[in-house]
Amino acid sequence: MRLWRKMRMDEQAAVRFLTNLLGIYSPSGKEQDIANFLATEMKRMGFEVGIDNIGNVIGVIGSGEPVILLCGHMDTVAGHVPLRVEEGKIYARGAVDAKGPLAAMVVAAEQAGKEPGFKGKILIASVVEEEATSKGVRHLITQGINADYAIFGEPSGAENITIGYKGQIQLKIVVKTETGHSSTPWLYDNALEKAYELWEKIKAACTFPSMEPQETPFTAITACLIRMVGGRGNSVIPFEAEINLDVRVPIQFSTNQVYEKMMKILANYQNANPKVTLKATVLDTVEPFEVNTSSPLVHVLSSSVRKVLNKPATLLRKTGTGDMNILGKAMNLPIVTYGPGESHLDHTIDEHIEVKEYLYSIAVYKEALLKLAELHNSKNVNNQAREDN
Repeated sequence: MRLWRKMRMDEQAAVRFLTNLLGIYSPSGKEQDIANFLATEMKRMGFEVGIDNIGNVIGVIGSGEPVILLCGHMDTVAGHVPLRVEEGKIYARGAVDAKGPLAAMVVAAEQAGKEPGFKGKILIASVVEEEATSKGVRHLITQGINADYAIFGEPSGAENITIGYKGQIQLKIVVKTETGHSSTPWLYDNALEKAYELWEKIKAACTFPSMEPQETPFTAITACLIRMVGGRGNSVIPFEAEINLDVRVPIQFSTNQVYEKMMKILANYQNANPKVTLKATVLDTVEPFEVNTSSPLVHVLSSSVRKVLNKPATLLRKTGTGDMNILGKAMNLPIVTYGPGESHLDHTIDEHIEVKEYLYSIAVYKEALLKLAELHNSKNVNNQAREDN
């Protein structure tokens, strides 16, 4: 109650909107309830709203130029975190990843779109399955979405702007050997052991920190063993095993270049173990992406952070991979990621967002939207004046 007494009416409404979002369980593939709630609330706020044929919620406020895309995701990873408010923090699954940023963007867009004299169109895209297949943002691309600027809502911290993400290769490797009785393990290769032995070779080639003095987490190729299965039991030496790897690709490489490096490791292992059969399958790839820091969007968002928080923005390059990679590669436009929350809390049982930071981020988003529209339209006026002369 003390928290509510200290907030203005618009701040209370913003926090209530977020807690309502957090109260709806929406793991990837099960976003229908939250989509319906968002569509209803955004209509009430004054957006033109529709739900597309895969479940993305698309809202528009304002008209004309520029078109500013604010994109966030409605889905979360599976697993419940009880919704509660304690000491100025809201705990819930999705509080930072990424309903907090999504709610902040919607509220800021409503406020900016209703600002007297605002010229421009704000497009809110609340997408599905970011945590799984990126189905939502891929669908936006196939539908030919157009914008002059784009901001993705993911936790960067209210004073930080994410300008780059590593790429990703999801790789499955099947290891096969001859079979035999488990009472004679010295006679046969064990597929599980061979699979792990192969993983050790890959891990050694993709270890951070390495001996390279200039290497950083963002510039290093890294690999993580995320799944390993095999064996039939019943006194049989495992003759087939499968490992799944999550390989992260730094900005100086393409996914194809890193894949070729992986294949060389497999080929060398195969040559050294002629009785072992290997088969690699790429399950998915996402290219690395980094925005040009001289873009007007980076400058506007940085100045908005400084104005609201009275401190300079920090530009981040992250080791994860996001929808910004996909849209950034597909569309030639200025694009960054920004949002409240600490990303190290993603997917944890302690996931929470500070109310103060959430409210600050709304102010930053709003300021950036107003400045972008003003800057874009002033450039158009100046260009027209030069043409007239």
